[in-house]
Amino acid sequence: MNTGIGSLSPREVPAADMDKMLDFRTVHEAKAGARWQALFEYHWPAYEQWYLSEGERERPGYLACYNALRRHMPELLDTYRALCDLAGGGDLAARFLSLYQPPPYITGCSQAVLANPASTVLARNYDYPPELCEGTILYTHWNERRVIAMSDCLWGVLDGMNDRGLAVSLAFGGRKAVGVGFGAPIILRYLLEFCDSVPEAAEVLARVPTHMAYNITVADAAGRYVTAMIGPDRRASIRRVPVATNHQKKIEWYAHALASETLIRERQLSILVDDEATTEERLIAAFSAPPLFRHDYRRGLGTVYTAVYRPRTGRAEFHWPGMTLDLSFDDFPEERITVRYGTRGLHSG
Repeated sequence: MNTGIGSLSPREVPAADMDKMLDFRTVHEAKAGARWQALFEYHWPAYEQWYLSEGERERPGYLACYNALRRHMPELLDTYRALCDLAGGGDLAARFLSLYQPPPYITGCSQAVLANPASTVLARNYDYPPELCEGTILYTHWNERRVIAMSDCLWGVLDGMNDRGLAVSLAFGGRKAVGVGFGAPIILRYLLEFCDSVPEAAEVLARVPTHMAYNITVADAAGRYVTAMIGPDRRASIRRVPVATNHQKKIEWYAHALASETLIRERQLSILVDDEATTEERLIAAFSAPPLFRHDYRRGLGTVYTAVYRPRTGRAEFHWPGMTLDLSFDDFPEERITVRYGTRGLHSG
C-alpha cells in the first residue's frame, strides 16, 4: 500500500496572489448526449494530464477498470459504456471514466445535516483549488432516478441529490492511506443513481472499496442521516453523526489537520446542530462566515462554493457571496455564473 501523499493539494498550487476565476454552469441533459460530449471534449485535456501525472503505468488497465465496476457497481455499466462511446471509445478515456484507482487528490470541506420532524437539510462547503474544479451542476436522468449534482471527473459527484429524496456529500478523510479502490465521486454517483434511502446507501458504502480516506455524509427525505468514514485500509465506520470535516475519529495527519483547521470547523458545526435553537437559515448562514468559509485560495484550501440540499422538497441551492442559484427537478434553468477568487475575497457575477 502506498502512503506517500506528501502535499496538501493535488498538484502544485501557484504561490502568486493572483485572482482565480471559475465559471459555474448548469447543464440539463436527461440522457447523455451532445451536451455531455461537449463537456468531455472541453475538460478532457486537463483531466488527461492529471490522470497521467504519475505515469500511465501507475493507472490500471482497461480490463481491470471494467471488471472492478462489474464486480462492485454492475448497475452502472450501461451508463459507463454509453459515456465511453461519447468520449470516443478510447482506452485512456475509458480507464479514466471508471474512476478506479485514480491519482490521489486532497480536498478540505465541511458538511452537516440538520433534521427535524418538519424538514431535513444537508449543507456543505467545498474547499479546493478553484482552478481544478469542474464547475458543472449537472441534471440527468440516466437511469430510473433524476439527479442534480455538482460534477467531478465528468460524471462523478462531489455532492448532490436524487428525486427519491437522497442527498450526499463528500469530504477528504484526513489520512495518507492510498490503496486499491474507486474515487469517491463515482461511489456517490452510484448512490444517487440506485439508492432511495440512507439504509440502502449505508450498505453500498460498507462494501464498495475506495482508494483514499473520505467522509461521506448521507441524508434522506425521512430525516435519516449517517456519516460513513471510509478508507482503503480498514472497514467503513458508519455512524449516525450529522457533521463531518477532514479527519476520522482522531487526527492522523497533523499537518493537514492544522492547515485545514478541521477540528475548529467540526466544533463549530457540532455546536450548531446540537443547539435546538438552530434554524436552517442559521446553519446555512454559518457556512458563509469563518471558520467554515475559508479564503485560503493560495494553498488550495479556500471555499469554492456552498451547496444546500433539501431532500424532502427536491430543492438544491448553490451559494456564493452576493449570488444564489435556487434549483429543483421542476425548475432548472441553464445559466452560467463567473466567480472570482482572490486574497481580497470572493466575488460573483
